[in-house]
Amino acid sequence: MQKTSSDLEFNLGTILVVDDKPDNLRLLSAMLSEQGYRARKALNGPMALRSVQAELPELILLDINMPEMNGYEVCEKLKADEKTRDIPVIFISALDETRDKVKAFGVGGADYITKPFQNEEVLARVRHQISLRRLQQQLIEQAQMLERQNTRLQREIEERQKVEKALRTEQEKSERLLLNILPAAIADRLKQHQGSLAERFDDVTVMFADIVGFTPLAARIPALELVILLNDIFSIFDNLTEQHGLEKIKTIGDAYMVAGGLPVPKADHADSVANMALDMQAAIEKFEARNSLTQGDRRESLQIRIGINTGPVVAGTIGTKKFIYDLWGDTVNVASRMESQGIPGRIQVTAATAERLKDKYVFEERGEISVKGKGTTLAYWLIGAKI
Repeated sequence: MQKTSSDLEFNLGTILVVDDKPDNLRLLSAMLSEQGYRARKALNGPMALRSVQAELPELILLDINMPEMNGYEVCEKLKADEKTRDIPVIFISALDETRDKVKAFGVGGADYITKPFQNEEVLARVRHQISLRRLQQQLIEQAQMLERQNTRLQREIEERQKVEKALRTEQEKSERLLLNILPAAIADRLKQHQGSLAERFDDVTVMFADIVGFTPLAARIPALELVILLNDIFSIFDNLTEQHGLEKIKTIGDAYMVAGGLPVPKADHADSVANMALDMQAAIEKFEARNSLTQGDRRESLQIRIGINTGPVVAGTIGTKKFIYDLWGDTVNVASRMESQGIPGRIQVTAATAERLKDKYVFEERGEISVKGKGTTLAYWLIGAKI
């Protein structure tokens, strides 16, 4: 399909011709128009500058010797303006001295043609400069596009990082919550396993502790005060559990249950439980001294009763909802009986536990006591560690 003049103008571009000789203007304009360029004309420097500000050309053909303002001055003003500095300027002049050409390039000229000129030379240099100009514009546009893409990608990366950070934060919260409910080893295994998860441990020490007189105390003081009191005490016990490397199993009302040797085996589990029991006694004494409880004219005293046993258990989680890590077996039942049939302020242990710890701790034999479901069994009081 044959191209129209408007298509040629659009494709080949606009050129401003500046010369104070009307004949030169007509000659150059006609030559450029024949090739499909849109030629605009200016007879002097000020007129050229106004024309450029009104509409930016792609190229300027500029004479040097002109009245009012010579070509060097016009070029300097064009290059000083951010709006026009990138427009290529080809000087066309009768001046043929080297110093004139050097000065032309010094003020920002892109090329230099000596008069009288050859049409083919002018057209070749014009095509070259316009090609360079358009290539530069393409590179600028590509750079701008890449910058926009980079900015967009950077925003996307920042948004993704924010989302990932939020997800990590929520995951960490979930992990902390899970670890507050289950031992770490069990929590990791549950992530890979559905349903019940239980195993046998042949050597474990179990301890039960109970706050003596808690039930009647609950009837005498406000509920909120009671909960705060229990939370303060159990928080102390939680810290002791962590310090001694033991596993808190659960609390039931005012009872606190701890085990040593599971879910990760621990060789000195009996020693650790004994040490914690002694520390719990000391902690309760300090707590009572700091927190005087009175009801009317009567001062309420706090004591704990502790029972310990050593032996095999089955431990794990059962069911599919509201998981709790729990222990089952005769060892657990006997440890509970050691506590419930003990004496306030004392630590009662079975013969199995006393035998395990006899070289490191002082015991006082209590004698045989009746244990539901077991008959009679020998029990001991744990007094303290040997000096």
